[in-house]
Amino acid sequence: MEVSFNKEVQQLRQGAGTTFHGEGILAITKALLQSGVAYVGGYQGAPVSHLLDVMVQAGDYLSELGVHVEACSNEASAAAMLGASIHYPLRGAVTWKSVVGTNVAADALSNLSSPGITGGALIVVGEDYGDGASVIQERTYAFALKSSMLLIDPRPDLQVMVRMVEEGFALSEAANTPAFLQLRIRACHVRGSFECKDNIAPAVSSRHLMEDPAAFDYGRLAHPPATFRHEKLKSAERLPAARRYIVEHGLNELFPGKREDLGLIVQGGIYNALIRALQQFGLADAFGDSELPILNLNVTYPLAPEQIADFCRDKRAVLVVEEGQPEFIEQEVAVILRRLGIDTALHGKDVLPMAGEYSVEAIAGGLAAFVGRHAPELPLAGGKQWLDDIVARREKVAAELAEPLPARPPGFCIGCPERPVFSAVKLAQQEVGKVHVAADIGCHAFATFEPFSMGHTILGYGMSLASRAGVSPMMKRRTLSVMGDGGFWHNGLLTGVESALFNGDDAVLLILKNGYTSATGTQEIISTPDDEVKAKAPNKHQSLVDRNVTIETTLRGIGVQWLKVVHSYRVEEMKKTLEEAFTTDFAGLKVIIAEGECQLERQRRVKPWIAGKLKRGERVERVKYGVDEDVCSGDHSCIRLSGCPTLTLKDSPDPLRVDPVATVIDGCVGCGLCGENAHAATLCPSFYRGEVVQNPRLGERLLARLRSAVIGLLQPA
Repeated sequence: MEVSFNKEVQQLRQGAGTTFHGEGILAITKALLQSGVAYVGGYQGAPVSHLLDVMVQAGDYLSELGVHVEACSNEASAAAMLGASIHYPLRGAVTWKSVVGTNVAADALSNLSSPGITGGALIVVGEDYGDGASVIQERTYAFALKSSMLLIDPRPDLQVMVRMVEEGFALSEAANTPAFLQLRIRACHVRGSFECKDNIAPAVSSRHLMEDPAAFDYGRLAHPPATFRHEKLKSAERLPAARRYIVEHGLNELFPGKREDLGLIVQGGIYNALIRALQQFGLADAFGDSELPILNLNVTYPLAPEQIADFCRDKRAVLVVEEGQPEFIEQEVAVILRRLGIDTALHGKDVLPMAGEYSVEAIAGGLAAFVGRHAPELPLAGGKQWLDDIVARREKVAAELAEPLPARPPGFCIGCPERPVFSAVKLAQQEVGKVHVAADIGCHAFATFEPFSMGHTILGYGMSLASRAGVSPMMKRRTLSVMGDGGFWHNGLLTGVESALFNGDDAVLLILKNGYTSATGTQEIISTPDDEVKAKAPNKHQSLVDRNVTIETTLRGIGVQWLKVVHSYRVEEMKKTLEEAFTTDFAGLKVIIAEGECQLERQRRVKPWIAGKLKRGERVERVKYGVDEDVCSGDHSCIRLSGCPTLTLKDSPDPLRVDPVATVIDGCVGCGLCGENAHAATLCPSFYRGEVVQNPRLGERLLARLRSAVIGLLQPA
């Protein structure tokens, strides 16, 4: 049973006269329908996964509107969907996680932005930037700049965000240019309300089909010699049209202040943090009214030179609050002022951090330096004390700790089928020696953390096999590449497997087949087991994924000759298969498929099933593992080999034994890894397997009483 978005789907149906209450990303989803979007596609990734998940589950309602929804195999295929808007008056939206998703989509986006579009095209990207980000630290701004695409960065307020979606389509059409709608994590999850409008069924849609295709027009192709004219049109027509629309429709917001001699220019996405920082200095009240004028850029590219000039002309100094490096906006503002002969002092990265997320504290530090220099008469003592208190608290905590807190990196879920695979890899390397491991994007990247610490490189989703191509010829031993089934379908099949077969490479590929694209929210893929199979085996986690042999059929179809399939939880069998792959005389590509359903998906199916049986008073049996503390040797090899959060330590009950013993705490899902590891690594026989029976039958209750009585008689007084 997958995650249900029934409540969110109902919110999409709201019409005029109602008020929407909820999260930012769902408000964006509703805004797409209010804008008359005709088609939606994308590839999941935080923080915008919610958009496509909800759209897919709202398929019946969207079909009523005539809106086509497609879950794409990767970001490139999603970007290519926007080609529908080149010739036709179709509004389309796609979504993915930037900047990694934008990199994958780059070829399609460049070829889309060159001829431009007729219908509005909106790309909703989840901007994941800062020290808490899960991806490489780059910015969407750079891509918008190099391809002359529009970049909308809305202020995190639901009314503004919804308006920017609606205006974003209109802006895109006015400038014949695709637009990015950039959403930071806080914008996606900010909660609020807005007054709804009726959803608009597109005039041309899956319910109202076009009779004939557009007439052939070579000028609409991203192909020489038309591409040179496209480049000239960008600067001569499209960007000027975008600037006019931005100014005429007031997309950027001007908030007046009492001090007209100073000013702030800020990206819309970090406006809330700026206001909070101003409040610390008493320069803004609880309602957000600021002492200093603010130009809030809901559209950060292109800038409108006359708007920038009008804001800066009569001010002694202006601070540009721009997150990330390099300082694209600050540089453009500087060029505008210089060309127009405006001598306003410009500040930005000279007082603000060059890199990293702009938290309230980071912005406050820059404000203190800026205001202190140009308006020393303002009372800043309160804000400076607030900053000093933060530093003091951190120093106090650091001083009170005897040593730094240990790192707490993320890890596999309890019972994850990928954990036993890496236990097997660890054991196999004890026999064949250390090998180069090319890691990949996905849940399995958690194996780069302790206790496994495996993975020399991560170069892109599905790129592990391709990334070892330069290493394999230089190593004595064969290299190991790891990818999930999500990565296999995203990119790994073509860039990795096809290339390795074509070049006759001698390498080992380990595909973790859990049935879903798990790292982005367990979305279904072509190799996901169907609902009928799940219903037949509601409590089985080792016999579902192997019912779908799409990956195996594909691999054999393109020429893979050495292919082994092993259940993920069978550590000993996986260890022997890996050893065989590293030592066999076969010199081509060797593929091992590790099968085991994603534990999150299994639990979503199993828990309601068990709860239903208990409610009906039916017998339920579940497996639980434990450690015999009298047998445990206390060397903790089992923990170092597993890393399962439910396998931990407790004090030994024996006063003569100093070392703590292993124990299995509540939360164990009964996957059996601890026992499998003990067997495969020949560890101490301290693990035991038990069956916990709820609502036992009469015979079982009588047998349990008899056993208890016999055990009681045999125990010493």
